[in-house]
Amino acid sequence: MASFSTEREGDLLTVAVEGQLVVGNRADFKQLVFDQIESGARRILLDFSGTAYIDSSGLGALVSLAKRARDEGGALHITGLNEDLRTLFELTRLDTLFKLFATRGDARAAF
Repeated sequence: MASFSTEREGDLLTVAVEGQLVVGNRADFKQLVFDQIESGARRILLDFSGTAYIDSSGLGALVSLAKRARDEGGALHITGLNEDLRTLFELTRLDTLFKLFATRGDARAAF
């Protein structure tokens, strides 16, 4: 499973995902981010540097979050994908939906 840690600076929300983003925890993950969007977060930075695996339901949650952020006038950036996860994003063409960055600093600067 995974744990999620958050940092909030104004409208910038950073969520670090440790472990796996899978069917068993995706609802908690989505709700955590949705609640932050409701309370004014518009720049969402998801850090997967501690994540080894994301299943299809986890990818679905990411798509929902990206849509919600856009609907609210915000943006969602992703950083920290390992080689396997980056390949997964490329194979599923999600690299065209999400802005992927090598570091947190790069992702933050691009908002």
